[in-house]
Amino acid sequence: MNAPNPKTPDPKAGSQTGSRDGSEAGGAVPMVVKKGPAPEVVRPAQPPAAHEPPKGPQVRPPARQSRFRTRHALVLLSFLVMVILPAGVSGVYLWTRAADQYASFVGFSVRSEEGGSALSSMLGTFDIGGGATPDAEILYEFIQSQDLVARIDADLDLRTIWSKPEGDPVFAYDAPGTIEDLRDHWQRMVKITFDSGTGLIELRVLAFDPEDARTIAAAITEEGTRLINQLNEQAREDAIRYAREDLNDAVARLKTARRELTEFRNRTQIVDPSIDVQGQAGILNQLNTQLAQALVDLDMLHETTRDSDPRIEQAERRIRVIEGRIEGEKRKLGITGGGSEEAAAYATLVGEYESLVVDREFAERTYTAALASFDAAQADARRQTRYLAVHLRPTLAEQAEYPQRLTLLALIGLFAFLIWAVLVLVAYSLRDRR
Repeated sequence: MNAPNPKTPDPKAGSQTGSRDGSEAGGAVPMVVKKGPAPEVVRPAQPPAAHEPPKGPQVRPPARQSRFRTRHALVLLSFLVMVILPAGVSGVYLWTRAADQYASFVGFSVRSEEGGSALSSMLGTFDIGGGATPDAEILYEFIQSQDLVARIDADLDLRTIWSKPEGDPVFAYDAPGTIEDLRDHWQRMVKITFDSGTGLIELRVLAFDPEDARTIAAAITEEGTRLINQLNEQAREDAIRYAREDLNDAVARLKTARRELTEFRNRTQIVDPSIDVQGQAGILNQLNTQLAQALVDLDMLHETTRDSDPRIEQAERRIRVIEGRIEGEKRKLGITGGGSEEAAAYATLVGEYESLVVDREFAERTYTAALASFDAAQADARRQTRYLAVHLRPTLAEQAEYPQRLTLLALIGLFAFLIWAVLVLVAYSLRDRR
């Protein structure tokens, strides 16, 4: 048997000692046992089990070094092929084979006369300086058109001018080519800037010789001036043609009105029915005056003579005749309520005459206005109401500023890098999905 540990108290011994002390104190007094901290039990250390993890702080093993794998080599190779190689080839081409280009700048705008002639200002008639579409926009489209390219090529031979450098297939024109090819190259060599707010147009013309660039810019300015003059001439011709047509219509209407009035006078043998009405009214007034005088005379005879006086009968007869005449004149003028065929016919003649007179007066006013408009259109046609104002004449370059090699090289490298990065990201995303 193992010997007891001397440092470990025996609970049985303690119990017996306490019992003896209690019996010595007098048996009746209960025994009080003071409790203290439990004694620490020291157990021998035992090794941990094989299946349990070791307790205490653990130390992470050092990270393994990433190895250079095949995919890294492919990414690097693709970067060299898709970014470095294009940028290098482009740089070699730009600095060794790309031909120098000279720029000529020109600027102009379309201007119109603010006011017309004195006659048109007074009458407020034609304004042939404007249109539904601003002239600057028309000129802007014309400069980019195939028609202008064909005209300048016929005058200057653009194919020869733009195909001068040898060994530069990128910036030089490949002659002869079609007119569509030449127009596409035109859009590369001629850059147009248009400000719709101010109407200013500025051009940058490139060529491999400064004189050629300025010659092309001058030719564009000349053709633009010719176009504006054609538009101006067409507007003047339209204005004069419209004014002439209006004048011819007014003349025909006036002739018709006068001819119908002449036919009416020949048919009725009445120059002016209104004058006849005035005459008839004068006669009626005279008859009324005579009737009033005859009635006064008759009243006087009744007061001064007997009823058998023959003068009374004569005065009464005079009165009846005057009254009959007055009634006849009223019927003729259509004043009485019953009227007559003669009065109706006369009233119809007066109405027809007045209608003809109104038509003639309207035709005369229309003719006067049309004649004034035609004179104003002719006066404005003698003036150039729109023109091409050149504020920047074609310049002559002394140094080749194009092609902008550093800018082109930076753009090529940037786009190549972006394309390469996108492809690499797509490749890695497809690999991670597997």
